Amino acid sequence: MKEFGKLSALLMTCVALGFSSCGDDDSSEPTPGPTGKGTANLQGSISGSRTLDADTVYTLKGFVYVADGGTLTIEPGTVIKGEKATQGTLIIQRGGKIMAQGTAEKPIVFTSNQPKGSRLPGDWGGVVILGRAKHNQPSDPKVEGGPEAVYGGTNDADNSGVFSYVRIEFAGYPLQPNQELNGLTMGSVGSGTKIDHIQVSFGGDDAFEWFGGAVKATHLVAYRNTDDMFDTDYGFSGKVQYALGISDPLLWDVASGGATNGFESDNDGNGSTREPFTTATFSNVTIIGPGSNLPANAQFGQGAHLKKGTKLNIRNTIISGYNKGITLDGTLVEGYAQNGGIKIMNTVVAGAGANTALNKASSSTSEFNAANWFNTSANGNSIKTLAELNLATTAPYLPQTGSPALTGASFAGLTGFEEVAYIGAFGTTNWTTGWTNWDPQNTDY
Repeated sequence: MKEFGKLSALLMTCVALGFSSCGDDDSSEPTPGPTGKGTANLQGSISGSRTLDADTVYTLKGFVYVADGGTLTIEPGTVIKGEKATQGTLIIQRGGKIMAQGTAEKPIVFTSNQPKGSRLPGDWGGVVILGRAKHNQPSDPKVEGGPEAVYGGTNDADNSGVFSYVRIEFAGYPLQPNQELNGLTMGSVGSGTKIDHIQVSFGGDDAFEWFGGAVKATHLVAYRNTDDMFDTDYGFSGKVQYALGISDPLLWDVASGGATNGFESDNDGNGSTREPFTTATFSNVTIIGPGSNLPANAQFGQGAHLKKGTKLNIRNTIISGYNKGITLDGTLVEGYAQNGGIKIMNTVVAGAGANTALNKASSSTSEFNAANWFNTSANGNSIKTLAELNLATTAPYLPQTGSPALTGASFAGLTGFEEVAYIGAFGTTNWTTGWTNWDPQNTDY
Protein backbone atom coordinates (compact mmCIF):
# COMPACT_ATOMS: atom_id res chain seq x y z
CA MET A 1 0.00 0.00 0.00
CA LYS A 2 1.44 3.33 -1.01
CA GLU A 3 0.19 6.82 -0.23
CA PHE A 4 -0.22 9.21 -3.17
CA GLY A 5 3.28 10.29 -4.15
CA LYS A 6 4.65 13.77 -3.84
CA LEU A 7 4.11 14.80 -7.42
CA SER A 8 5.28 18.30 -6.62
CA ALA A 9 8.82 16.99 -6.17
CA LEU A 10 8.87 15.76 -9.73
CA LEU A 11 7.22 18.91 -11.02
CA MET A 12 9.96 20.96 -9.36
CA THR A 13 12.53 18.66 -10.95
CA CYS A 14 11.02 19.42 -14.36
CA VAL A 15 11.35 23.13 -13.72
CA ALA A 16 14.91 22.81 -12.41
CA LEU A 17 15.98 20.86 -15.48
CA GLY A 18 14.29 23.27 -17.82
CA PHE A 19 11.85 20.85 -19.43
CA SER A 20 9.44 22.97 -21.43
CA SER A 21 6.92 20.10 -21.22
CA CYS A 22 6.03 21.16 -17.69
CA GLY A 23 4.34 24.27 -19.15
CA ASP A 24 1.05 25.04 -20.83
CA ASP A 25 -0.99 22.83 -23.12
CA ASP A 26 0.64 22.28 -26.50
CA SER A 27 -2.16 22.38 -29.06
CA SER A 28 0.06 22.70 -32.13
CA GLU A 29 -0.84 20.90 -35.33
CA PRO A 30 0.43 17.31 -35.63
CA THR A 31 3.62 16.71 -37.60
CA PRO A 32 4.27 13.57 -39.67
CA GLY A 33 5.85 10.68 -37.75
CA PRO A 34 7.77 7.56 -38.75
CA THR A 35 4.66 5.33 -38.60
CA GLY A 36 2.80 7.48 -41.11
CA LYS A 37 0.65 8.94 -38.39
CA GLY A 38 1.04 12.48 -37.19
CA THR A 39 2.82 13.23 -33.92
CA ALA A 40 1.95 15.86 -31.34
CA ASN A 41 2.61 16.71 -27.71
CA LEU A 42 0.13 16.56 -24.87
CA GLN A 43 1.19 18.80 -22.00
CA GLY A 44 0.12 21.43 -19.52
CA SER A 45 -3.50 21.95 -18.45
CA ILE A 46 -6.73 21.31 -20.34
CA SER A 47 -9.49 23.58 -19.08
CA GLY A 48 -11.87 23.36 -22.03
CA SER A 49 -12.44 20.47 -24.42
CA ARG A 50 -9.76 18.64 -26.36
CA THR A 51 -9.99 15.53 -28.55
CA LEU A 52 -7.11 13.18 -29.32
CA ASP A 53 -7.53 11.44 -32.67
CA ALA A 54 -6.34 8.01 -33.71
CA ASP A 55 -4.38 9.39 -36.69
CA THR A 56 -1.90 11.05 -34.33
CA VAL A 57 0.57 9.54 -31.84
CA TYR A 58 0.79 11.79 -28.79
CA THR A 59 3.69 12.28 -26.39
CA LEU A 60 2.57 12.89 -22.83
CA LYS A 61 5.09 15.36 -21.43
CA GLY A 62 5.33 16.18 -17.73
CA PHE A 63 2.20 16.45 -15.62
CA VAL A 64 -0.87 16.97 -17.78
CA TYR A 65 -4.03 18.07 -15.97
CA VAL A 66 -7.63 17.92 -17.10
CA ALA A 67 -8.94 20.73 -14.92
CA ASP A 68 -12.29 21.16 -13.20
CA GLY A 69 -14.78 21.71 -16.03
CA GLY A 70 -12.40 20.40 -18.70
CA THR A 71 -12.97 17.32 -20.87
CA LEU A 72 -10.38 15.19 -22.64
CA THR A 73 -11.87 12.92 -25.31
CA ILE A 74 -9.72 10.11 -26.76
CA GLU A 75 -10.77 8.31 -29.94
CA PRO A 76 -10.63 4.49 -30.21
CA GLY A 77 -7.23 3.27 -31.37
CA THR A 78 -5.31 6.33 -30.17
CA VAL A 79 -1.75 5.83 -28.86
CA ILE A 80 -0.35 8.10 -26.13
CA LYS A 81 3.32 7.67 -25.16
CA GLY A 82 4.48 8.78 -21.73
CA GLU A 83 7.77 10.64 -21.99
CA LYS A 84 10.46 9.08 -19.83
CA ALA A 85 12.57 12.23 -19.43
CA THR A 86 9.74 14.19 -17.81
CA GLN A 87 7.80 11.22 -16.35
CA GLY A 88 4.65 12.06 -18.30
CA THR A 89 1.55 11.67 -16.12
CA LEU A 90 -2.13 12.26 -16.91
CA ILE A 91 -4.21 13.60 -14.01
CA ILE A 92 -7.98 14.01 -14.31
CA GLN A 93 -8.72 16.52 -11.59
CA ARG A 94 -11.85 16.63 -9.46
CA GLY A 95 -14.56 18.02 -11.72
CA GLY A 96 -12.68 17.17 -14.90
CA LYS A 97 -13.68 14.38 -17.25
CA ILE A 98 -11.93 11.84 -19.42
CA MET A 99 -13.97 10.31 -22.25
CA ALA A 100 -11.77 7.41 -23.36
CA GLN A 101 -14.04 4.84 -25.00
CA GLY A 102 -11.98 2.33 -26.93
CA THR A 103 -13.21 -0.90 -28.48
CA ALA A 104 -12.02 -4.51 -28.49
CA GLU A 105 -10.76 -3.98 -32.03
CA LYS A 106 -9.31 -0.52 -31.36
CA PRO A 107 -8.20 -0.16 -27.74
CA ILE A 108 -6.71 3.09 -26.51
CA VAL A 109 -3.05 2.58 -25.56
CA PHE A 110 -0.96 4.48 -23.03
CA THR A 111 2.62 3.23 -23.24
CA SER A 112 6.29 4.18 -22.91
CA ASN A 113 7.95 6.47 -25.44
CA GLN A 114 11.03 4.23 -25.40
CA PRO A 115 11.76 2.01 -28.43
CA LYS A 116 10.68 -1.59 -28.35
CA GLY A 117 13.14 -3.78 -26.51
CA SER A 118 14.12 -0.89 -24.21
CA ARG A 119 10.91 -0.28 -22.26
CA LEU A 120 10.97 -0.67 -18.48
CA PRO A 121 8.50 -0.57 -15.60
CA GLY A 122 8.21 3.03 -14.42
CA ASP A 123 9.16 4.69 -17.70
CA TRP A 124 6.36 7.21 -17.14
CA GLY A 125 3.91 8.21 -14.43
CA GLY A 126 0.56 6.63 -15.29
CA VAL A 127 -3.06 7.78 -15.21
CA VAL A 128 -4.71 9.36 -12.16
CA ILE A 129 -8.49 9.93 -11.96
CA LEU A 130 -9.82 12.08 -9.10
CA GLY A 131 -13.44 12.58 -8.10
CA ARG A 132 -15.91 13.90 -5.54
CA ALA A 133 -17.00 10.65 -3.88
CA LYS A 134 -16.43 9.92 -0.19
CA HIS A 135 -13.23 8.87 1.54
CA ASN A 136 -12.43 8.37 5.23
CA GLN A 137 -9.70 10.96 5.77
CA PRO A 138 -10.27 13.98 8.05
CA SER A 139 -9.74 16.41 5.15
CA ASP A 140 -9.67 16.01 1.39
CA PRO A 141 -6.35 14.39 0.43
CA LYS A 142 -4.21 16.07 -2.17
CA VAL A 143 -2.04 14.85 -5.00
CA GLU A 144 0.85 17.19 -4.41
CA GLY A 145 1.40 18.17 -8.02
CA GLY A 146 -0.67 21.32 -8.01
CA PRO A 147 -2.98 23.38 -5.80
CA GLU A 148 -6.17 21.90 -7.28
CA ALA A 149 -5.09 18.24 -7.34
CA VAL A 150 -7.33 17.19 -4.48
CA TYR A 151 -10.00 14.51 -4.33
CA GLY A 152 -13.06 13.73 -2.28
CA GLY A 153 -16.48 15.04 -1.42
CA THR A 154 -19.91 13.70 -0.55
CA ASN A 155 -21.22 12.52 -3.95
CA ASP A 156 -20.67 8.79 -4.31
CA ALA A 157 -22.47 8.97 -7.69
CA ASP A 158 -19.93 11.46 -9.07
CA ASN A 159 -19.04 11.06 -12.74
CA SER A 160 -15.44 11.43 -13.95
CA GLY A 161 -16.25 10.12 -17.43
CA VAL A 162 -15.42 6.89 -19.28
CA PHE A 163 -12.28 4.76 -19.26
CA SER A 164 -13.00 1.66 -21.32
CA TYR A 165 -10.92 -0.70 -23.48
CA VAL A 166 -7.66 0.93 -22.46
CA ARG A 167 -4.13 -0.42 -21.98
CA ILE A 168 -1.57 1.20 -19.66
CA GLU A 169 1.97 -0.12 -20.12
CA PHE A 170 5.32 0.54 -18.34
CA ALA A 171 3.83 3.22 -16.07
CA GLY A 172 3.95 3.70 -12.30
CA TYR A 173 6.88 5.77 -11.17
CA PRO A 174 8.64 5.59 -7.77
CA LEU A 175 9.11 9.22 -6.78
CA GLN A 176 10.76 8.06 -3.55
CA PRO A 177 10.34 5.06 -1.20
CA ASN A 178 6.66 4.48 -0.32
CA GLN A 179 5.59 7.39 -2.52
CA GLU A 180 4.85 6.05 -5.97
CA LEU A 181 2.46 6.54 -8.83
CA ASN A 182 0.49 3.50 -10.03
CA GLY A 183 -0.66 2.32 -13.43
CA LEU A 184 -4.21 3.50 -12.76
CA THR A 185 -4.82 5.45 -9.56
CA MET A 186 -8.39 6.32 -8.56
CA GLY A 187 -9.08 8.86 -5.80
CA SER A 188 -12.70 9.19 -4.66
CA VAL A 189 -14.01 8.13 -8.07
CA GLY A 190 -17.79 7.92 -8.06
CA SER A 191 -20.17 5.29 -9.34
CA GLY A 192 -21.22 7.50 -12.26
CA THR A 193 -17.82 6.82 -13.84
CA LYS A 194 -17.48 3.94 -16.29
CA ILE A 195 -14.35 1.81 -15.74
CA ASP A 196 -14.06 -1.44 -17.69
CA HIS A 197 -11.72 -3.49 -19.87
CA ILE A 198 -8.45 -2.04 -18.57
CA GLN A 199 -5.07 -3.79 -18.78
CA VAL A 200 -2.15 -2.48 -16.72
CA SER A 201 1.12 -4.17 -17.70
CA PHE A 202 4.73 -3.99 -16.50
CA GLY A 203 4.04 -1.15 -14.09
CA GLY A 204 6.63 0.18 -11.66
CA ASP A 205 4.21 -0.03 -8.72
CA ASP A 206 0.61 -1.22 -8.17
CA ALA A 207 -1.51 -1.99 -11.20
CA PHE A 208 -4.80 -0.63 -9.81
CA GLU A 209 -5.20 1.38 -6.62
CA TRP A 210 -8.38 2.89 -5.19
CA PHE A 211 -8.33 5.61 -2.52
CA GLY A 212 -11.92 5.90 -1.34
CA GLY A 213 -14.72 6.22 -3.85
CA ALA A 214 -17.60 4.02 -4.93
CA VAL A 215 -16.88 3.25 -8.59
CA LYS A 216 -17.74 -0.12 -10.10
CA ALA A 217 -15.08 -1.63 -12.35
CA THR A 218 -15.20 -4.73 -14.52
CA HIS A 219 -12.84 -6.72 -16.73
CA LEU A 220 -9.50 -5.64 -15.30
CA VAL A 221 -6.11 -7.19 -16.08
CA ALA A 222 -3.02 -6.64 -13.91
CA TYR A 223 -0.13 -8.16 -15.87
CA ARG A 224 3.44 -8.57 -14.60
CA ASN A 225 3.61 -5.42 -12.47
CA THR A 226 6.25 -4.92 -9.79
CA ASP A 227 3.88 -4.42 -6.86
CA ASP A 228 0.31 -5.24 -5.85
CA MET A 229 -2.35 -6.13 -8.38
CA PHE A 230 -5.44 -4.69 -6.65
CA ASP A 231 -4.87 -2.23 -3.81
CA THR A 232 -7.68 -0.60 -1.78
CA ASP A 233 -7.55 2.14 0.85
CA TYR A 234 -9.26 5.21 2.41
CA GLY A 235 -12.73 3.65 2.48
CA PHE A 236 -13.19 2.33 -1.06
CA SER A 237 -16.73 0.95 -1.17
CA GLY A 238 -17.13 0.02 -4.84
CA LYS A 239 -17.58 -3.24 -6.67
CA VAL A 240 -15.17 -5.09 -8.97
CA GLN A 241 -16.15 -8.08 -11.10
CA TYR A 242 -14.08 -10.07 -13.60
CA ALA A 243 -10.46 -9.34 -12.88
CA LEU A 244 -7.24 -11.18 -13.70
CA GLY A 245 -3.91 -10.67 -11.96
CA ILE A 246 -0.72 -12.32 -13.24
CA SER A 247 2.65 -12.09 -11.50
CA ASP A 248 6.10 -12.14 -13.04
CA PRO A 249 8.43 -14.28 -10.87
CA LEU A 250 11.29 -11.93 -11.76
CA LEU A 251 9.48 -8.66 -10.91
CA TRP A 252 8.67 -7.56 -7.36
CA ASP A 253 8.61 -4.53 -5.07
CA VAL A 254 12.20 -3.63 -4.19
CA ALA A 255 11.24 -0.91 -1.68
CA SER A 256 12.49 -1.43 1.87
CA GLY A 257 10.12 -3.79 3.62
CA GLY A 258 7.97 -4.11 0.51
CA ALA A 259 6.27 -7.25 -0.72
CA THR A 260 4.29 -7.88 -3.90
CA ASN A 261 0.75 -9.13 -3.27
CA GLY A 262 -2.35 -10.00 -5.24
CA PHE A 263 -4.86 -8.10 -3.10
CA GLU A 264 -3.65 -5.54 -0.56
CA SER A 265 -6.22 -3.71 1.50
CA ASP A 266 -6.25 -1.18 4.37
CA ASN A 267 -9.00 0.89 5.91
CA ASP A 268 -6.40 3.63 5.89
CA GLY A 269 -2.66 3.92 6.41
CA ASN A 270 -3.08 4.22 10.19
CA GLY A 271 -5.40 1.25 10.55
CA SER A 272 -8.13 3.48 11.99
CA THR A 273 -11.85 2.87 12.34
CA ARG A 274 -12.72 5.97 10.34
CA GLU A 275 -15.81 5.70 8.16
CA PRO A 276 -16.63 4.96 5.45
CA PHE A 277 -14.78 1.71 5.90
CA THR A 278 -12.99 -0.01 3.08
CA THR A 279 -15.85 -2.38 2.26
CA ALA A 280 -15.38 -3.01 -1.46
CA THR A 281 -16.46 -6.37 -2.85
CA PHE A 282 -14.44 -8.23 -5.47
CA SER A 283 -16.08 -11.14 -7.29
CA ASN A 284 -14.83 -13.41 -10.06
CA VAL A 285 -11.14 -12.67 -9.74
CA THR A 286 -8.30 -14.96 -10.77
CA ILE A 287 -4.94 -14.33 -9.10
CA ILE A 288 -1.94 -16.12 -10.65
CA GLY A 289 1.00 -15.81 -8.28
CA PRO A 290 4.71 -16.23 -9.00
CA GLY A 291 4.90 -19.90 -8.09
CA SER A 292 7.53 -21.54 -5.91
CA ASN A 293 10.61 -21.49 -8.14
CA LEU A 294 11.80 -18.00 -7.21
CA PRO A 295 15.14 -16.21 -6.86
CA ALA A 296 16.51 -16.22 -3.33
CA ASN A 297 15.98 -12.47 -2.92
CA ALA A 298 12.40 -12.36 -4.24
CA GLN A 299 9.99 -10.26 -2.19
CA PHE A 300 6.55 -11.72 -2.75
CA GLY A 301 3.90 -11.52 -0.05
CA GLN A 302 0.53 -13.22 -0.24
CA GLY A 303 -2.38 -13.67 -2.58
CA ALA A 304 -4.49 -11.42 -0.34
CA HIS A 305 -3.14 -9.30 2.52
CA LEU A 306 -6.07 -7.82 4.46
CA LYS A 307 -4.76 -5.44 7.11
CA LYS A 308 -5.04 -2.11 8.94
CA GLY A 309 -8.74 -2.37 9.68
CA THR A 310 -10.06 -3.24 6.23
CA LYS A 311 -13.45 -4.84 5.68
CA LEU A 312 -12.75 -6.00 2.12
CA ASN A 313 -14.93 -8.82 0.76
CA ILE A 314 -13.76 -11.49 -1.70
CA ARG A 315 -16.29 -13.74 -3.44
CA ASN A 316 -16.15 -16.39 -6.17
CA THR A 317 -12.40 -15.99 -6.59
CA ILE A 318 -9.26 -18.03 -7.30
CA ILE A 319 -6.05 -17.18 -5.44
CA SER A 320 -3.21 -19.34 -6.72
CA GLY A 321 0.55 -19.53 -6.92
CA TYR A 322 1.47 -17.80 -3.65
CA ASN A 323 3.12 -19.71 -0.81
CA LYS A 324 0.90 -17.66 1.51
CA GLY A 325 -2.67 -17.58 0.26
CA ILE A 326 -4.67 -15.17 2.44
CA THR A 327 -3.45 -13.30 5.52
CA LEU A 328 -5.85 -11.70 8.01
CA ASP A 329 -3.61 -9.18 9.72
CA GLY A 330 -4.45 -7.44 12.97
CA THR A 331 -7.00 -7.55 15.79
CA LEU A 332 -9.53 -5.41 13.93
CA VAL A 333 -9.40 -7.56 10.80
CA GLU A 334 -9.68 -10.78 12.79
CA GLY A 335 -12.69 -9.35 14.62
CA TYR A 336 -14.40 -8.28 11.40
CA ALA A 337 -13.94 -11.77 9.98
CA GLN A 338 -15.57 -13.31 13.04
CA ASN A 339 -18.55 -10.92 13.15
CA GLY A 340 -19.30 -10.97 9.41
CA GLY A 341 -17.66 -7.65 8.57
CA ILE A 342 -15.33 -9.48 6.17
CA LYS A 343 -16.69 -12.21 3.91
CA ILE A 344 -14.49 -14.53 1.86
CA MET A 345 -16.84 -17.00 0.23
CA ASN A 346 -16.89 -19.51 -2.64
CA THR A 347 -13.18 -18.91 -3.07
CA VAL A 348 -10.34 -21.34 -3.82
CA VAL A 349 -6.77 -21.04 -2.58
CA ALA A 350 -4.49 -23.19 -4.73
CA GLY A 351 -0.78 -23.96 -4.63
CA ALA A 352 -0.10 -22.53 -1.17
CA GLY A 353 1.79 -24.41 1.51
CA ALA A 354 -0.22 -26.91 3.54
CA ASN A 355 -0.11 -24.66 6.61
CA THR A 356 -0.01 -21.29 4.87
CA ALA A 357 -3.14 -21.17 2.72
CA LEU A 358 -4.86 -19.15 5.47
CA ASN A 359 -2.88 -17.13 7.99
CA LYS A 360 -2.99 -14.64 10.77
CA ALA A 361 -0.22 -12.08 11.07
CA SER A 362 2.87 -13.53 12.71
CA SER A 363 2.48 -11.04 15.56
CA SER A 364 -1.05 -12.19 16.41
CA THR A 365 -1.51 -13.84 19.82
CA SER A 366 -5.29 -14.24 19.59
CA GLU A 367 -7.16 -17.54 19.65
CA PHE A 368 -8.75 -16.83 16.27
CA ASN A 369 -8.13 -19.70 13.85
CA ALA A 370 -8.08 -18.29 10.30
CA ALA A 371 -8.06 -21.70 8.61
CA ASN A 372 -11.11 -22.92 10.54
CA TRP A 373 -12.95 -19.70 9.70
CA PHE A 374 -12.12 -20.01 5.99
CA ASN A 375 -13.12 -23.66 5.88
CA THR A 376 -16.50 -23.23 7.59
CA SER A 377 -18.88 -25.11 5.30
CA ALA A 378 -21.29 -22.17 4.95
CA ASN A 379 -18.51 -20.13 3.32
CA GLY A 380 -18.15 -22.57 0.41
CA ASN A 381 -14.37 -22.15 0.26
CA SER A 382 -11.73 -24.76 -0.54
CA ILE A 383 -7.98 -25.37 -0.66
CA LYS A 384 -6.61 -27.24 -3.67
CA THR A 385 -3.41 -28.08 -5.49
CA LEU A 386 -2.67 -26.35 -8.77
CA ALA A 387 -3.20 -29.65 -10.58
CA GLU A 388 -6.65 -30.02 -9.05
CA LEU A 389 -7.56 -26.50 -10.08
CA ASN A 390 -6.83 -27.39 -13.71
CA LEU A 391 -6.28 -24.01 -15.34
CA ALA A 392 -4.43 -23.41 -18.60
CA THR A 393 -0.73 -22.73 -18.06
CA THR A 394 -0.48 -19.57 -20.17
CA ALA A 395 -2.29 -16.23 -20.13
CA PRO A 396 -5.13 -15.74 -19.56
CA TYR A 397 -5.30 -19.06 -17.62
CA LEU A 398 -8.78 -20.18 -18.57
CA PRO A 399 -10.26 -23.17 -16.70
CA GLN A 400 -9.93 -26.41 -18.63
CA THR A 401 -12.56 -29.09 -19.17
CA GLY A 402 -13.47 -30.58 -15.82
CA SER A 403 -12.00 -27.74 -13.78
CA PRO A 404 -13.82 -27.19 -10.47
CA ALA A 405 -13.67 -23.46 -11.27
CA LEU A 406 -16.42 -23.86 -13.87
CA THR A 407 -19.03 -24.22 -11.12
CA GLY A 408 -19.48 -23.28 -7.50
CA ALA A 409 -20.23 -19.56 -7.56
CA SER A 410 -22.78 -17.99 -5.24
CA PHE A 411 -24.11 -14.44 -5.24
CA ALA A 412 -26.25 -14.77 -2.14
CA GLY A 413 -26.48 -11.42 -0.41
CA LEU A 414 -24.82 -9.54 -3.28
CA THR A 415 -26.35 -6.82 -5.44
CA GLY A 416 -24.94 -5.10 -8.48
CA PHE A 417 -23.11 -8.14 -9.84
CA GLU A 418 -23.78 -10.29 -12.89
CA GLU A 419 -24.62 -13.78 -11.66
CA VAL A 420 -22.61 -16.54 -13.30
CA ALA A 421 -21.96 -20.19 -12.46
CA TYR A 422 -18.17 -20.08 -12.39
CA ILE A 423 -15.59 -18.85 -9.91
CA GLY A 424 -12.59 -16.87 -11.04
CA ALA A 425 -12.44 -14.42 -13.92
CA PHE A 426 -13.49 -16.79 -16.70
CA GLY A 427 -15.96 -19.45 -17.64
CA THR A 428 -15.56 -20.71 -21.19
CA THR A 429 -15.42 -17.27 -22.82
CA ASN A 430 -12.14 -15.36 -23.07
CA TRP A 431 -13.06 -11.70 -22.58
CA THR A 432 -9.42 -10.58 -23.09
CA THR A 433 -9.49 -11.42 -26.80
CA GLY A 434 -8.59 -8.60 -29.18
CA TRP A 435 -7.79 -5.69 -26.86
CA THR A 436 -5.08 -7.02 -24.51
CA ASN A 437 -1.38 -7.35 -25.29
CA TRP A 438 0.79 -9.98 -23.59
CA ASP A 439 4.04 -8.74 -25.18
CA PRO A 440 4.08 -4.92 -25.17
CA GLN A 441 7.88 -4.89 -25.01
CA ASN A 442 8.07 -6.00 -28.63
CA THR A 443 5.15 -4.09 -30.09
CA ASP A 444 5.63 -1.34 -32.66
CA TYR A 445 3.70 1.78 -31.66
